[in-house]
Amino acid sequence: MLVAQRFITLVARRGQYGSSYRSQGILSKLKFRYLNCTCCWRSRVRVAGFEILNGTLSSTTPCEDVKSLFAHYTPEQRAVILQVLNNATESELAAIKLLRGRKSVNIVEYRTRNGPFKNLESVINVPLLKHKSAVIVFNSILNIPHKTETRKIKVQLAKYIRPEVERTWLEEANSIVSIVCGVNKIAWAHVDCDRNVLEWQYKECHNFLKGTYMASAYLDDISSVVSNLPTTDFFVVEKPSISLQNTTLYPVMAHMRTVEAMLFALLEPRYTQADISAPPKVLNMMRTAVGRHFELMVGESRTSGAQVVLRMMTESVTQKVPRVRFPHKLLVKYRNSFHMGARSSGEELCDALLQAVAFYEMLSDSN
Repeated sequence: MLVAQRFITLVARRGQYGSSYRSQGILSKLKFRYLNCTCCWRSRVRVAGFEILNGTLSSTTPCEDVKSLFAHYTPEQRAVILQVLNNATESELAAIKLLRGRKSVNIVEYRTRNGPFKNLESVINVPLLKHKSAVIVFNSILNIPHKTETRKIKVQLAKYIRPEVERTWLEEANSIVSIVCGVNKIAWAHVDCDRNVLEWQYKECHNFLKGTYMASAYLDDISSVVSNLPTTDFFVVEKPSISLQNTTLYPVMAHMRTVEAMLFALLEPRYTQADISAPPKVLNMMRTAVGRHFELMVGESRTSGAQVVLRMMTESVTQKVPRVRFPHKLLVKYRNSFHMGARSSGEELCDALLQAVAFYEMLSDSN
């Protein structure tokens, strides 16, 4: 501010705006400036000085440049795009580029409230789906490969699943059990491929981090948990992310690694020679990858996902196409578990569910 004042004073002294500084004289002689249109960032709105903008910017009608974004599609292409957007299910929409997660849900909710999309321009009214995103989605719909062209390849699904597993094995799985270890408990969520929560609970492990480490005591607690796990196609065990630079967390890191190793040993079946080609039963999923999927990362640290889970539980009751479906008994059982001050068991339960949801959504998104 001080620099600006000195500059104005210097200009006034040189006589550009007169021999003496007068604030009104300077403002009246300011040249016209331009503002970018918020729709397309190309059209410019002429304004002068510090006058109040007219109603041009407040108009909700897209400018001509925005309309031209969709003008190059032929009538046949428009029909194909609208056919997909108006008739595809939420899971089918999630397989299209940029439409995983909330965007596909928003499309279904929008057309339920307002009816089918009548033109491409109306698609930008869907929350989280604006001009550039809409163009990418439209192009993706027009270039979706035929199912017969899809190759069965061995992939690392977005580098978040270990060991490597053929995509077809994961896609054909009826359900998974997501397992998360805490300081003194293990939680798990059994979720099927339609994202119905079949089971969701935790078990206290009283021997964890109690005095001198005893392998037999750990084994007793973990064996007790394994005996309660349901039958499923894959067990997905959280891979914790603890910095090796923080020496104070070495005991916690050793604890997490011990539980992880024992879960793998107890859950992975011993294959006979005839079953040697079978997929691995137990998988690792990176905790940070789940955090980034739900936008819970602050730097390298992951924040609580309690609010995300609460929103999923609410949508399970209020939305026709929720992100996750909970049975009524689980909603009643855990409705107060994720509020502030009630986190004694909530965090592990929360993380187990989020890991399962991220698994399915990231699997769909990696197609």
